[in-house]
Amino acid sequence: MKTAKFTLMFFVVALISAFTVSNNDGGYKVGDLATDFKLKNIDDKMVSLKDYKDAKGFIVVFTCNHCPFAVAYEDRIIALDKKYKALGYPVIAINPNNPEINADDSFDLMKVRAKEKGFTFPYLFDDGQKIYPQYGATKTPYVYVLKKTKQGNRVEYIGAIDDNHSDESAVKNKYVEAAVDALLKNKEIEIKNTKAIGCSIKA
Repeated sequence: MKTAKFTLMFFVVALISAFTVSNNDGGYKVGDLATDFKLKNIDDKMVSLKDYKDAKGFIVVFTCNHCPFAVAYEDRIIALDKKYKALGYPVIAINPNNPEINADDSFDLMKVRAKEKGFTFPYLFDDGQKIYPQYGATKTPYVYVLKKTKQGNRVEYIGAIDDNHSDESAVKNKYVEAAVDALLKNKEIEIKNTKAIGCSIKA
């Protein structure tokens, strides 16, 4: 009986763990300075954060073409860019997936998807998958809000865009919007880390 109870308990713990995502294991924590990058955009030009001279910070989103969670958030990512780009916090989207594992995430198909959806922001390809491990992203979508400081781009928020991936109309907490709004008002961000829900990055 004890063995059966222990087995059941182990199964429950394992099941809970499977759906619990620890934020950016081995990557950036809130307060860290994010290293700049130079990645190819869908217009075939190289993009770096330093290119944005007038930016106050950035909404860096690791996303992709094929993941249903990422697709569900595309309109919300476009809305974030439209709302905050003019206020100094543009969206920078990065596809971290290896197209050899999932062909839907190839650079050519990134161009197609961006055109179909009318992306208003750069959609960069993490060629060689060198950037997402630095950040510590594990899922798509996965968001990092950065604030530009004299020392560099400081990580201010890590995690999900909001609290309901499946139904935008049912969202109660817009985490990224709250974080950027707080930064724009020079206030403390109330929620700095959340659990990112999505597809695992294909390495």
